[in-house]
Amino acid sequence: MKKNNFISKWKKFTGNEFLKYVGPGILVTVGFIDPGNWASNIAAGSSYGYKLLWIVTLSTIMLILLQHNAAHLGIVTGLCISEAINKHMKASVGKVITGTAVLAAIGTAMAEILGAAIALKMLFHIPIKIGASISSILIIFMLFSNSYRRIEKVIIGFVSIIGLSFIFETALVNVNWSEAAKNLVIPNIPDGSLPIIMSVLGAVVMPHNLFLHSEVIQSRKWNLKDKTIIEKQLKYEFMDTMLSMIIGFVINSAMILVAVTFFDNGINVTEVEQAQIMLKPLLGSSSSLVFAIALLFAGIASCITAGMAGGSIFAGLFGEEYDINNKHSKIGVLITILLALLIIFFIDNPFNGLIYSQMLLSVQLPVTIFSQLYLTSSEKVMGQYKNTLTENIILWIIGGIVAALNIMLLISIF
Repeated sequence: MKKNNFISKWKKFTGNEFLKYVGPGILVTVGFIDPGNWASNIAAGSSYGYKLLWIVTLSTIMLILLQHNAAHLGIVTGLCISEAINKHMKASVGKVITGTAVLAAIGTAMAEILGAAIALKMLFHIPIKIGASISSILIIFMLFSNSYRRIEKVIIGFVSIIGLSFIFETALVNVNWSEAAKNLVIPNIPDGSLPIIMSVLGAVVMPHNLFLHSEVIQSRKWNLKDKTIIEKQLKYEFMDTMLSMIIGFVINSAMILVAVTFFDNGINVTEVEQAQIMLKPLLGSSSSLVFAIALLFAGIASCITAGMAGGSIFAGLFGEEYDINNKHSKIGVLITILLALLIIFFIDNPFNGLIYSQMLLSVQLPVTIFSQLYLTSSEKVMGQYKNTLTENIILWIIGGIVAALNIMLLISIF
């Protein structure tokens, strides 16, 4: 009888009940299928064919561990990274960390808005700056008029559209699946490929996503005094993170597979808009249209999450959680979106805008990663749930690798 009860509870625990907790990971996933990723993945596939697929695998593994660690902080403490920094670090140090994180969110939002604007130009021939303004107004409206749970559902819908778009695109190209499978797991660094490798990795692990995950994971309002509930949520969160990151992994891999078409035809693509133009004669007008639609949804969805991250980071400066009805959260969202839009008006070349945003992320990412690991390694902050020695070794190595590659990317840009 006891055995049957155990089996019944286990089925409930891992099945229907788990579905209630799916969502926070999906919100984070859109951050690494944003326009910056599109540019990096297209460059990887068009320049080196299947050879750089392995970096998507490696970066996704790193991302899962770092995002899980950020969510771990949110579940155990009930604080997002910004709130935890405000509470557990010196005020002067904390303001520098969160201030630079807000700048990183602005840089990210700039790239996302540009992506949506480029898509509007592809679809309706709307000038970039007008398209950026339309996109920004829509994004602010969605953030100010929808609750978190509604936004979560919208984002899940957007991710589904993006995923289906690339399934469609992949179905149109002739993929050498055995070659693709081999390159997904076997590292290969062709001559001259290091900048693109660093760009792909830098576009996957982003500072605002770490802040965001630690915030949105708290949306279910759990009882943090109950050890059983905390451990249950930690398990569900890891499953949600794994599932969501795998979805992102599939979409990013599909982008490279589609871009291999350019490689096979001797076309080196360096800009997203160029890729859409080139797809039409290679795969037909339908592929070009689907590509632009997917880019539009990717830009809007990822900018919504960048706005939420900016609002969360800014509110954390005042020791407050993200709540769009709260004054500081609203100010944070407006600062993130409107300053990103303002910067776009001073950029003549949209591609340069993507480069500038990547520079901001490269500078700030090591600061966020090592701040997060400091907090989750602390018994004062995490209690019995602090990182184990093994977790610390793995996470600090990952943090060091990601930080080093992003610094190298920044250096290469100069």
